[in-house]
Amino acid sequence: MIDALGIVNFEDSTADIEGLGNYRPVPAISFLGRYRIIDFVLSNMTNSGLSQIQVHIKEKPRSLIEHLGTGLHYNINSKRGKLRLLYGESKVMSDVYNHDIGSFLQNMQYIEESNLPYVIIAPSYMIYSIDFNEVLESHIASKNDITVLYKNVDTAKHEFIGCDTLSMDKEKRVNGIEENRGKYKTRAISLETYVMSRRLFIELINRAANTSALYWFKDILKEVYDELKMVGYPVRGYVACINSLPAYYKASMELRCPDLASELFVDYWPIHTMTNDSPPTRYSIDATVKGSIVSNGCLIEGRVENCVIGRNVTIKKGAVVKNCIILPGAFIGEGAKLDTVIVDKSAIVHHVKKLVGTPEAPIYVKRRDRI
Repeated sequence: MIDALGIVNFEDSTADIEGLGNYRPVPAISFLGRYRIIDFVLSNMTNSGLSQIQVHIKEKPRSLIEHLGTGLHYNINSKRGKLRLLYGESKVMSDVYNHDIGSFLQNMQYIEESNLPYVIIAPSYMIYSIDFNEVLESHIASKNDITVLYKNVDTAKHEFIGCDTLSMDKEKRVNGIEENRGKYKTRAISLETYVMSRRLFIELINRAANTSALYWFKDILKEVYDELKMVGYPVRGYVACINSLPAYYKASMELRCPDLASELFVDYWPIHTMTNDSPPTRYSIDATVKGSIVSNGCLIEGRVENCVIGRNVTIKKGAVVKNCIILPGAFIGEGAKLDTVIVDKSAIVHHVKKLVGTPEAPIYVKRRDRI
């Protein structure tokens, strides 16, 4: 068992998945037909041996609470640990006050009562695989005050917008933190995942609250990186930041590729999720499916190319669905033509015969809508 408390933080205003985020929090959004976005960070924690985990929820908690349950499907041993779901119970006068520092303060009792010396804080919307044992060992051996995970990218001009970027010296010590506004191609992107002592974490929460009523945790880190030994830890392999509808679309399409998917899904590092018993998908004699991820329980009678299809989706005869994400329970009627469209849960596309979007601006069909 790893000697750290796992904390899954919630998203700030830079993470806005338009449409999908109107009905559920970002961590609860369906991903790749089988998972929820939060499954990846929780699997990293439980695969690494963390048994005490807190999930902070910003708003609309119902769907996330239903998905997480007691945490048994993440292999959390309830005799030695616990999955605790936390959210602010005090009414905020404005959404700007609904930040992680406020949530930490309202739930400080559970942080202080933990008997573990370290904390690992990570957001749900960063998708990657990592063994936190190795990160914590490096943190302790290097005598860092804070270890922050980062990814070197050469796509910062149009990806990871709004994320923090790190400037580091040759020893990976952080000497600057600033927001990525798309000015530069190559950047070290902070994954907003931090390892530190529980004592320092509590000190920084209180310092942030005393500095500004609107501070997020990453705001106080921008003020203390030159006072503390903050060191970057590189993450290799596939990394995606699901902080917008185009980013959600891009990651979903990319992970249809076996080479990229193999960087995220490996036999010894399972991605845990709540399972659903459903029958196999049925394909009619006229159905054509290419380059797609198709979940169980579907009825496919039309043509599907380069798509992600959720559970219990119906695609009728004569329909052509290309480059689309279809969430569970959706119905695509006869003769419909969809290209680069995201169809939310239980929506019906029947009377409109053609919808065409772009990767930069995919068309979104609302949940339970009929068009």
